[in-house]
Amino acid sequence: MSQGIDGRRVVFAAVVAVLAALGVYLLVAPDPQDGEAGPAGTPAAGGGEGTAAPRASGSAAPSPPASVNPQEFDIYAYLPWSREQLAASADVARRFLAQYATHRHDEDPISYAERLKSFTTTELATSLTRTVTDPRRVEQERADQVVSEGTARIRQIRTFGENSITWVGTATERITAASGRREVVQEYAVTTIQVGEAWKVYDFNLAEAGQEGDAAGPAPGGSGGEERAE
Repeated sequence: MSQGIDGRRVVFAAVVAVLAALGVYLLVAPDPQDGEAGPAGTPAAGGGEGTAAPRASGSAAPSPPASVNPQEFDIYAYLPWSREQLAASADVARRFLAQYATHRHDEDPISYAERLKSFTTTELATSLTRTVTDPRRVEQERADQVVSEGTARIRQIRTFGENSITWVGTATERITAASGRREVVQEYAVTTIQVGEAWKVYDFNLAEAGQEGDAAGPAPGGSGGEERAE
């Protein structure tokens, strides 16, 4: 993946841990009086008249009520991105995966690369062009007359930093070919960055491989995905 991924993972984990700890403290913190001596009037150990046990000096005062209303808590105030920025980034990642999973044997490979290029940085576009125009891949799809209709959805945020957001998304290829019909489902990690006012895909790879691998990403066509024949 892009440089700094380990640092962003640490930041992300720290933010999640702090917010989780804060939520647990505010919502389920026990009353300091819990677990003290029984109610007044409990007989003393040696018998005799029951007397009220005196409160130990220095006992903690009752805890104040929670000052944070869960209904008003704004998680975005603790993130480097606004709601609108996160939504825009996720939308670009989803549309890119859907286009990546949509390809056909009679489409010019350069046209396919151009479709993907509109969602990516210049560097990734160059790598993707090499991948999708590879003669072996092109000939294989033409020989099998492959037509793939792609859809995608974003499942979760994997990590983020001040300059990038990495999403985990699922792409589905519904393939019709001479060899038969099949459906291939694959998860990808997609890293987006902001370029001016727009979001661009900077890097992507199979989700299980993270983002440290080849920036060109895996070849389309369902290699390594969950394949179901129809």
